[in-house]
Amino acid sequence: MENKMFCYQCQETAGCKGCTQVGVCGKTAETARLQDLLIYATKGLSAVTTRLRQEHVAVSTVINHLITENLFATITNANFDSDSIATRIETTLTAKEKLLKNLQNKDTLPKASLWTGKRADFAAMVPNVGVLAEKNEDIRSLKELIAYGLKGLSAYLYHANALGQEREDIDAFQQSALAKLLESDLTIEELTGLVLTTGKWGVETMALLDKANTETYGNPEITKVELGVRRNPGILVSGHDLHDLEMLLEQSAGQGVDIYTHGEMLAAHYYPFFKKYSHFAGNYGNAWWQQKEEFEAFGGPILMTTNCIVPPKDSYKDRLFTTGVTDFPGCRHIEEVDGEKDFSPLIELAKTCKAPRELEKGEIVGGFAHAQVLALADKVVAAVKSGAIRKFVVMAGCDGRMKSRSYYRDFAQALPKDTVILTAGCAKYKYIKLNLGDIDGIPRVLDAGQCNDSYSLALIALKLKEVFELNDINELPIVYNIAWYEQKAVIVLLALLYLGVKNIHLGPTLPAFLSPNVTDVLVKNFNIGGITNVDDDIRSMIL
Repeated sequence: MENKMFCYQCQETAGCKGCTQVGVCGKTAETARLQDLLIYATKGLSAVTTRLRQEHVAVSTVINHLITENLFATITNANFDSDSIATRIETTLTAKEKLLKNLQNKDTLPKASLWTGKRADFAAMVPNVGVLAEKNEDIRSLKELIAYGLKGLSAYLYHANALGQEREDIDAFQQSALAKLLESDLTIEELTGLVLTTGKWGVETMALLDKANTETYGNPEITKVELGVRRNPGILVSGHDLHDLEMLLEQSAGQGVDIYTHGEMLAAHYYPFFKKYSHFAGNYGNAWWQQKEEFEAFGGPILMTTNCIVPPKDSYKDRLFTTGVTDFPGCRHIEEVDGEKDFSPLIELAKTCKAPRELEKGEIVGGFAHAQVLALADKVVAAVKSGAIRKFVVMAGCDGRMKSRSYYRDFAQALPKDTVILTAGCAKYKYIKLNLGDIDGIPRVLDAGQCNDSYSLALIALKLKEVFELNDINELPIVYNIAWYEQKAVIVLLALLYLGVKNIHLGPTLPAFLSPNVTDVLVKNFNIGGITNVDDDIRSMIL
């Protein structure tokens, strides 16, 4: 059967080989092809901005943001709207044409930099720019590994930008790396070096986002988050964008409407800033992949601030709103105007709805980002030295639909009682609601927050290395058993590799975009491995 598309950027890609007819995520072949074209156009724009910087011409924040948003819009489960993607392509080409006027020797730029197609020409262009346009399997693998790392980096950079934090050097790297991916004569060695350099800038970007979040909202602190519901109608906020949540809370104050978090927005409850809102009710539901049932049960409007959207049921599609780079055909989109968003349509709709249907009772305890854990450093170090804590197990990353992901719940339950789980991201939903107890008052699951907060886990490891006066981060009593799903997990992986972390176990499957030879390099240099079964993995990692 002829391929209508090709995409293998997420963990659930068809047959762990690639989606060729329609995305497992739900995106159509048309949307997938347009996303390929958007990435190609963005690489072309990046080649122009990189040359401008070489000629000491400043690149505007508007252009930097456009490139970041383009990458973020193609991340898994973010934008399913072909018209939205096509408009982005046109905007990108127009911006590039304007910048080209400031350049000399335009003919020396890559072909993508000179392409100035119109929407009517998009379909004919697509076959020449997708993933499979690169015929060498290993070169293709490394280029896609870098591209997906850059997509993940863009997500963190987008959120930092939303809170007013800018780093021209990060933008410059992101764009120079995209431009580099257009070159046809790169060697395996050059691309391998760029993989680790991407990891370096991933660390820098995560640090920038951490700065943006903590300077704006304070350092996360130990917090109990309610899982039940109140009597007022509500609005459910999913995705990852704290700034959107802030605007919604401010606009809905005193309106008789409660605001609930879903998925990775749970982490907002950990920040001191948000605790001043009495109508900030609690967390509703679980990870992104369960949203069809949970959004239907909620009964009120839902705001998707970023990925991860699951194609909605008709029963709640009229209550689902998108914003930012996120979009889905037939759902209402909240635009940003002069840095502000008007969420009154959600608020007014919520007033006509009943209170949410209760799914569960209880609470989640979290807020163990780096500042909070380091405040407990003496207690943690004492527990390690006394033998009360034998090992920390990093189980950060993503959750997903596959039944095989029950492995992570079973693994957490089977861990010896003298181990502590460090987590961030929606992977936590497999085990954070289990009663795993504590060690000398230290909970056995320490949740740092969103996948966006993975930087905290790296900082904690580096601080423990310093406290224990170790020469190598791999001498710490820390093991890594990470679940991945999409491209933010890719940049976290590259960041860990840049920091020198070895012996990472990645599952539930290794990425389809890693060729056998590239996988061999990662195994040889970093001892990256997959997962097997709970009993054997406990023996190999812990015992």
